Amino acid sequence: MVNLREALAVSFLPESEGEPVEWVVAEGLTGYDEAVAEMEARAALIADGKARERVWLVEHPPLYTAGTSARDEDLIAPERFPVFRSGRGGQFTYHGPGQRVAYVMLDLKRRQPDLRRFVAALESWLIGALGDFNIRGERREDRVGVWVRRPEKGPQTEDKIAAIGIRVRRWVSFHGISLNVEPELSHFDGIVPCGVSQHGVTSLVDLGLPVTMPEVDSVLREAFERVFGPTVAA
Repeated sequence: MVNLREALAVSFLPESEGEPVEWVVAEGLTGYDEAVAEMEARAALIADGKARERVWLVEHPPLYTAGTSARDEDLIAPERFPVFRSGRGGQFTYHGPGQRVAYVMLDLKRRQPDLRRFVAALESWLIGALGDFNIRGERREDRVGVWVRRPEKGPQTEDKIAAIGIRVRRWVSFHGISLNVEPELSHFDGIVPCGVSQHGVTSLVDLGLPVTMPEVDSVLREAFERVFGPTVAA
């Protein structure tokens, strides 16, 4: 039986000519409120045809965010870090140093106004990047995000290595993905990540891959271009 997500095309290339996607890497730590305000402003400009598409790579200080499907009981330690109510899809997640967050502001009308296909393309991007590190990332039909099998921890054991949470307004996306490079994994203990309690969380370094954030950024950019098309540094 064909897995429906696997059957979806893995590319999300623009169907019309246009400028490359801006690729921006923020220095230091970016506050969450600042990031949301910047994304919303940029998405509005893209929708009005006044700015090009953008991928913005950031790291945040330690914090929890709640998506539109978040359940209060999944916030185990509300006093541990600041909690932000986010308009993105999904449930609770953690952001912090050592985690690469990529905010993806794309004009879906220029590509395909198909949210399910867009999420599948984001998964394909992450899986492709992990593959470049010789890590097998996998989709799950009943859970959004990217997962890795951990047979050394027990049969059927798997951990989440990357999360996806998006919002779309006027067919322009914002919010995006997060990839665990070397975050403090114990910080995830204050929530039920993405509402999934039966599986754990991992990172590239936890899997034995001592990579730097610039190395990850380079691989993410190459993998992004395979799925979404060319980029230009800004």
